[in-house]
Amino acid sequence: MVTEDSHARSYSPPWRLASVIVLRTLVPVLFRNKWRGRENVPRSGAVILAVNHLSYLDFAPDGVFLHACGRYPVFMIKASAFELKGIGGFLRKAGQLPVHRGSGDAGLVLSEAEKRLAEGAAVVFYPEGTTTLDPAEWPMAARTGVARLALATGVPVIPLAHWGTQEVVPFGTRKLRLFPRKTVEVAAGRPVDLSRWAGQEQSAEALRAATDAIMAQVTELVGQLRGQTPPPAPFDPRASRRTPPPLTPSPKEDQNS
Repeated sequence: MVTEDSHARSYSPPWRLASVIVLRTLVPVLFRNKWRGRENVPRSGAVILAVNHLSYLDFAPDGVFLHACGRYPVFMIKASAFELKGIGGFLRKAGQLPVHRGSGDAGLVLSEAEKRLAEGAAVVFYPEGTTTLDPAEWPMAARTGVARLALATGVPVIPLAHWGTQEVVPFGTRKLRLFPRKTVEVAAGRPVDLSRWAGQEQSAEALRAATDAIMAQVTELVGQLRGQTPPPAPFDPRASRRTPPPLTPSPKEDQNS
């Protein structure tokens, strides 16, 4: 049973129920689901979910996983989706939040998200802002909006990771690849400890550090799902390269210093 604080009415309950029924019916048909860490998602109260982004399809397994945790997810979705005939009206009635990219509306978006959190919602962020551009499909350097919201509200951040959606709907296409049937794994971790940056939502340095801490836990979960060790630093699309780790002197250089 999906639960949320009863006073939250920035949505239509019948439309939300319809979305739960549709996703819970279709998703198990499209692919196999494997879940870990459901106990880490609180069943009530405001919570922020920070998730890696691999595919246009990510919302489906993430949503069904959260339904199974007793939560209805409020996704941060690009604003253009709200302009699509039929889909846009449904997203509004279900209480989803539009994200206006490349505009001065970032503050407004976070303000709306803060209102939903005040209602006890589970707000889902894809902090990378788009599907990862990392050639190896690891989480890339993220934007700081999720940290800003968390530090401003004190709401816990749960890292969430999935792996397998890129096999069903690969990056750059919206075509389903259903056969052979794929497995999509979703895992939730424990809340990220952001206490050292509490009250510093106006500090660019604190926001960057808190964002990196959040994404480090998301990336660690992705590594567990993949059975691989994540790279030492995230791919930064703005630099078009992976940020190298700090250089350490060789033994010869160390002896000559």
